[in-house]
Formats: sequence, structure tokens, C-alpha cells
Amino acid sequence: MTDPFQAYLSLTGYTRFDIQAVLFDMDGVLYNSMPAHCKSWFQTMTEFGYHCTYEEFFIHEGRTGGSTINLLTQREFGRDATEEEIKVIYARKTELFTQYNQGETIPFAREMLHQVKSNGLDTILVTGSGQHSLLGKLEENFPGIFVREKMVTAFDVKNGKPNPEPYLKGLTRGGRLETNQAVVVENAPMGVQSASDAGIFCIAINTGPIDEQVLYDAGADIVLPSMEDLFVKWESILASLKNASRKI
Repeated sequence: MTDPFQAYLSLTGYTRFDIQAVLFDMDGVLYNSMPAHCKSWFQTMTEFGYHCTYEEFFIHEGRTGGSTINLLTQREFGRDATEEEIKVIYARKTELFTQYNQGETIPFAREMLHQVKSNGLDTILVTGSGQHSLLGKLEENFPGIFVREKMVTAFDVKNGKPNPEPYLKGLTRGGRLETNQAVVVENAPMGVQSASDAGIFCIAINTGPIDEQVLYDAGADIVLPSMEDLFVKWESILASLKNASRKI
């Protein structure tokens, strides 16, 4: 089996890692919010006359709301969505999400975040979400972990995931980090692709109904079945990151 750490170094040309920060996605990584997202997206788009499935919104996870609406509008009507359509549709989706979301955190998310902090590493949030109901709860649910200056949300980027811009901006907000100085924790194909195209080592947590191969195909370096599994294996993974060196 290929060593993912050596494979990353060989692909990028770095001789070693110099991990300074971990960049976390939010939905499906810190919060068990994807069922509410999918339910509210499916109901909203159906109300507005779109043909879609509940499951497809797991695949669209990580896109900004406007990008998701535009993608489905292109598919359904063969044109881009107007700014007014995006505004009205996303307002309805937000209304339903607030109604359906229970604010449940992913098991072992708190423990994982505190472990990263205890390792002396920075924690940076990189999310495609613009849901104030979730963003406003970060300090309540994960006190002392994230600061606004080191968050990248839907409001901070022009191009959302799968474009690499969100994670590249995350590196900048982490202190202009190089790509070998960070690790990404993601759960969705779009987010994995964003991290991979940004050149950052990516650990995918498969918290949705997606075959793990889809996450590998999107560019994940490691795929694990849960945040608990990452928490249990984190010290070993961090040691491997610190000890890995490219053979020249």
C-alpha cells in the first residue's frame, strides 16, 4: 500500500512537512448538519420547481449557496440563475435549515479540536456555509478554538469549493502558510477537491452516505470512517507527518 505521506511529498516536491495548522471544514466535520442541509435544499428546490434528489446535496456540499442554485438552474432551465432568484431561493433554504437543524455536533469533534490545540497547532475554519445560525454557535460549541480572523466562509470568497480559493485563503489567514505547513480535515468531495487542488494534504472523514472511493478520487490522501477514528489515530498521523521526508 502506498504511503500517503511519501506520496504527497513526491507529488509536491517538498522534502518534508512543517505542520503549523489544521484547516477544518464545518458541515459534516464539526456539525452533524448535513441531513438538515439536504432536507432544506431538497424541499426548497422542489418548491421552486426544480427536479432533484435528497442525496445529491451531499455531493454538492461545500459549494456556496449561490453556486448550488446556479448549478441546478443551468441543469433545469439551461441558463444562469439571476441574483434575485438566488436571493429568494437561498432565503427560503435558510429559513428551512434553521427550522430543521438541531445544532448537533459531530461526536469527538470537540476532543479532536482540543487535541490539535494541545499539539501547539493553529485551528482554521474553511467553510462554504453562510448560515449565520451555525457560524454564530461556533464559540458556544467550541469555545476558544476559532477566531473570526482565521475563518473563511461563503462571505469571504468569490469562488467556493471545489475551487481551491477557500483553502488558499485559509493558508493566508493562518499566517501566509505554505501548503506543506497545513493539513485539511474534510468530509465532502467538493471540499476534498478544493484542498487537493490547493496542494494541501487532506484527511477525509466519511460522515455521509458516500463510498470512500469517491473521496479518494476527489484527491483525499487519507480516508477515515469517523471523527472518532481520526481522534484515536491523530497522534500517530501527526508523528508520521513530522517524520516523513522525501527520498532524493
